[in-house]
Amino acid sequence: MKPERFEEGRFEYGQSVRVTRNIRNDGTFLQDQGILTVHFLSHGGMLGCRPEELISADEPWNPSRFEFRDKVVCKTDLVVQGNILFPQETEGEVYKILREDKLIQYPVAFPSSRILHVPALTHPESFIEPEL
Repeated sequence: MKPERFEEGRFEYGQSVRVTRNIRNDGTFLQDQGILTVHFLSHGGMLGCRPEELISADEPWNPSRFEFRDKVVCKTDLVVQGNILFPQETEGEVYKILREDKLIQYPVAFPSSRILHVPALTHPESFIEPEL
């Protein structure tokens, strides 16, 4: 985790920023947190974002294939130390996207509430979207 991502004063008024995760306007007002108002020019609206949800628009962006709460299906057996933890076709849900480093990781929640961190770039074949 990068502590500087939580600093409220790291952006100037009018500075372009990028949101690092999906956000939604759920109507809540978080009085116990520092919230920055972000004007989304392409949508013509404003939303409050926490400092850790933002990076400067000039910083490199590391796109991810999946987003928070996306459903995924294992294409291969997921093995740790020679043991199959989750066989092929096991469904899971992306719990979070970790973008702190160049290597994106997907913590995926599987049945029995076990969360497994799967590196996206070293194993892009690990997951597919489930068929609806």
